[in-house]
Amino acid sequence: MTESIYSIHRDGFIQGVKDCIPTLLGYLSIGFAAGVVEKTSGLSISEIVLMSLLLYAGSAQFIAAGMIAAQNPISAIIFTIFFVNLRHLLLSAALAPHFKHLSPWKNMAVGSLLTDETFGVAVNRIQQKRAISFLWMMGLNITAYLNWLLANTIGGIFGQMIPHPESLGLDYALTAMFIGLLVLQMEERAPDPIKIGVALSTAVFVIGISFLFSGYIRVIIATLLGTTLGVMIERWT
Repeated sequence: MTESIYSIHRDGFIQGVKDCIPTLLGYLSIGFAAGVVEKTSGLSISEIVLMSLLLYAGSAQFIAAGMIAAQNPISAIIFTIFFVNLRHLLLSAALAPHFKHLSPWKNMAVGSLLTDETFGVAVNRIQQKRAISFLWMMGLNITAYLNWLLANTIGGIFGQMIPHPESLGLDYALTAMFIGLLVLQMEERAPDPIKIGVALSTAVFVIGISFLFSGYIRVIIATLLGTTLGVMIERWT
C-alpha cells in the first residue's frame, strides 16, 4: 500500500515535468533574450544568475535591465517591478482554492515559482477536469525555473558577442510571446466584445497617459484603468 501511494506521488512530479516540456522552447528563447539584454545593460554573469534565481520574472527582468542601462535610481526600479509583478497575486489567488489542504510552507513553494506559463498549464489542466497536486505543480514549476536559469545564463554568456540586441529584435521577444499567446486564445474562443473593448480602451489610455507620464508607469496605469473598466462593464451587463 505504501509503495503504491509513493508511486502515485512520484508520477505526479514526473507528470508535472512532462507537462512543462511544451513550454520549454518559449522559456529558452525568452530567457536567452533576457540574458543578452541584461548583459548589454552592464550586469555580470553572476548578477544575471542571481537575478534569474531571485526575481525570476521575464517582464520584470527586461524592465530592470532597461532601467539599469538608463541609470534609473534603485527606488524607481523596485517600485516599477513591484507593480509589474502584482499580477502574481491574482495568479496565486486563482489557484489557491486547489491547495487549501496544504501547509503555508507548501503554498509558498507553489506560489513563489508560479509564472504566467505554468499558471496557464495548470488552468488548462483544471479546465480538462484533471486534478492538480502539490508534487505535480512542483514538477511543473521546478522544470520551468531551471530552464529559465539556464537560458538566462547562456544568454548572458553570448551577450558579450551581441553589443546591440535591439538590432536583432531581442528586446521585443517577451512582447512577441504575449502577442502569440493572445492570438492563440482568440483562435480557441469566440470573440468577446467586452474583452475587445477593454483592450482598445487600454490602448487609448496608454496614448492619453503618455502626455502626463513616461516610461513603464504609463503602461501600468493604463492597465489598471482598463481592467477596472472591464470589471465595471461586466457587472453592468
